[in-house]
Amino acid sequence: MRAFETAEVRRFARCVAEWVYNFLLSYVQNEQDAEELVQDTLLGALDGVRQFRGESSLKTWVYRIAMNKVRDHIKSRSRLKRSMQIASLEGEEPGDFRHPGIVLESKEAMQSLFRAINRLPENQKTALILAKIDHESHADIADYMGTTSKAVESLVARAKSNLSKILAGQEPDVLPK
Repeated sequence: MRAFETAEVRRFARCVAEWVYNFLLSYVQNEQDAEELVQDTLLGALDGVRQFRGESSLKTWVYRIAMNKVRDHIKSRSRLKRSMQIASLEGEEPGDFRHPGIVLESKEAMQSLFRAINRLPENQKTALILAKIDHESHADIADYMGTTSKAVESLVARAKSNLSKILAGQEPDVLPK
């Protein structure tokens, strides 16, 4: 792939920034974290563009970078919480943000929903967010996650089932580690 020119870099960043932001915001439920992760994702994509082999679509490749960035962010945040070094994050409630793709009648309902989504295993959470919030096709999600459409269909179904159980006050079938 030839080197990007400045105008191409700007066009690429504008094109992907919105959908990457929406995906990341659904995952972290914090505007500043999502904005920072978008920047990290775009920088990672630009840094690695020479390694892009074209085996998947550019969108799939960028989604995978975003998924890796958000996983690293969540792991880092979990480590910090466990060591009790960041008291400011402990007071944050999931869902304390404005998301353009989600319209719920009350902030409390939104917080409850995202607390439940955050309890899902990571692969179910990812599939559910991409399918139901970002409105991606199962084929595209399979591409992003490196699996099959049938596996995505199963993940979304299990996520919906577990989400219903969590919201009803029951334990889901599988808890994340």
